[in-house]
Amino acid sequence: MGHERMERGRECLLSFQVITDTHVTANPKHSYNKNLEQALEDIAVQAPNTDGIMHVGDVTHHGFKREYREWNRIWDQFQDVLPSPFVATGNHDIGLGFWRYRLAGFLRGTGMRGAYHDHWIRGHHFIFLGSEKSLKLHCSLSGQQLDWLDAKLGEGAVAGRPVFVFLHQPLLNTVSGSYQDQGWSGVREDRELRAVLARHPQAILFTGHTHWELESRNCCFQGKEGFPSLFNAASVAYLWSDSGKHVTGSQGFYIEVYPGRVLIRGRNFTQGEWVEKAQFVIEYESWSQEVG
Repeated sequence: MGHERMERGRECLLSFQVITDTHVTANPKHSYNKNLEQALEDIAVQAPNTDGIMHVGDVTHHGFKREYREWNRIWDQFQDVLPSPFVATGNHDIGLGFWRYRLAGFLRGTGMRGAYHDHWIRGHHFIFLGSEKSLKLHCSLSGQQLDWLDAKLGEGAVAGRPVFVFLHQPLLNTVSGSYQDQGWSGVREDRELRAVLARHPQAILFTGHTHWELESRNCCFQGKEGFPSLFNAASVAYLWSDSGKHVTGSQGFYIEVYPGRVLIRGRNFTQGEWVEKAQFVIEYESWSQEVG
């Protein structure tokens, strides 16, 4: 069923994009940098009225100041047509070296206000989590952050209204790339985070880190009834396949929120095409509200 037909008669309450793992380098001619420019050009054409662009970490390749300068140079090209991004930390941003120093560089480079932060857009809640230790691959979430998440997920909660959560590393054995034999899960407090999410089935969690392409198995993970939906957001810089091969390409998600449903559409930025195997609809009971 076509997208236009599916949503006929429904007013779009909110639209945004999810990208991840841009790995911007100091070299403006590097393919990773060019891929980010191409992705933003795609968004500017396909969604000129987007409400936001959400980035799930690994903004830069090494967390160097000159890489953040290049990151900002790229975004400055689109400042008149696209909103500034909201960003989660990734292990490449803050994972090597003294955590507080690396975090400070991330905050200066991206304009975010902390290792974890939240935002409201058109009546919908967006929550960004981040590691509080400097770890090479994994993330570590303090008890304070998990309590904060629990409270934020319940803040202004309305039955049937989704809440969007972003964390760089996925939970073990959930989305593409996170399986035990694949080795790219990475939440030290995996059990504790699951327990919080299980109390808030209206949440939708987007993760990055694995680079697994959207065509992979379990791009979307839906566990037992009452548990939130989890999505692997692939990567803008380069991709990885289920067969364990590096894939040249760049992908992400377009999201549209309607009364009673969320439409999540995979996008191939390199080809300028929708990823047919990554088209998802999450159904909710409709709610009535004014969206500001």
